Amino acid sequence: MEASLRERVTRHALFAESIRAFFQARGYTEVDTPALSPYLIPEPAIEVFQTKYLPARGPARPMWLIPSPELWMKRLLARGSGDIYQISKSFRNCDFGGPYHNPEFRLLEWYTVGVGYLDSIQVAEDLFAHLLDRTAPRRPASELSPPFVRLSMEEAFHQYAGIDLARCQDPQVMKAEGQSRGIKMPDSPTWEEAFHIVFLTLVEPLLPREKPLVLLDYPALVPTTARRRPGTPWSERWELYVDGIEIANCYTEETDPGVLRTLVRREGERRRDCRTAHAIDPDFADLFPPGFPVCSGAALGVDRLEMVFAGEKSLKGVILFPFSVILDGQSDTHA
Repeated sequence: MEASLRERVTRHALFAESIRAFFQARGYTEVDTPALSPYLIPEPAIEVFQTKYLPARGPARPMWLIPSPELWMKRLLARGSGDIYQISKSFRNCDFGGPYHNPEFRLLEWYTVGVGYLDSIQVAEDLFAHLLDRTAPRRPASELSPPFVRLSMEEAFHQYAGIDLARCQDPQVMKAEGQSRGIKMPDSPTWEEAFHIVFLTLVEPLLPREKPLVLLDYPALVPTTARRRPGTPWSERWELYVDGIEIANCYTEETDPGVLRTLVRREGERRRDCRTAHAIDPDFADLFPPGFPVCSGAALGVDRLEMVFAGEKSLKGVILFPFSVILDGQSDTHA
């Protein structure tokens, strides 16, 4: 094996081993959940890979490759597993283009019982400190070391777009805000569509890049399984950006079955817009028993994290077999 390839393979393995060592030292249990499933979480915005199971008897049954291990990890969590984590292969079936996407990728997901989304920021900061110590990053440690910068979504809209997000809870108002700033908007966007257009055009490109950034308190009008902050229009959610690249997503998990049933119903209606509409777990809304304690879940893109630690500008610098290489039929690995 050539020296440069050997170095990449070794670095690739060490990165995952260091993540596992961090969570094991903190008392989390590593789990291994299905990558092939007859149903998924209610997340219609994600295009998925569909296949078929061919039983010995009876008709073929549709199956999907998971876009994240969330569903099966929550089933373990709800049954009393305690704090758990895993590094799984996950799949998203869409060509986004650019250097930060690959249809098959490694996803670190962890769940902590008894804490909320703000507590999980500390876990992420401690993980970064651990990786800085264990993996010898190819860039100044000061660019990755905690504490992270914290900024609410409301503050970000005000600072970088001059928009009062709390007053823009109607789709036409959000559309008008975008149009007044020169953004071409759809004729009748949903609130979520208008929000994302404005965010991706005006706000995200200007987010601070000097240090890792936690973007807090997303609008509750963006449907997720994050718990809503009582008395506010925000959800208990954050995303982590490094070098302007979204690395992680975290919630205080919603466990109220009534709220989850409403989410499943609404998201089920939106699946019709997907090219690969998938079945939703029929038991999803009732997974958690009454009185289940507060818990927080986070999902972090391992390949993206390794990329920024390695000082690479593309996932091709860390994934041993990028999808483009597979499509071209090449058998070797190269950046």
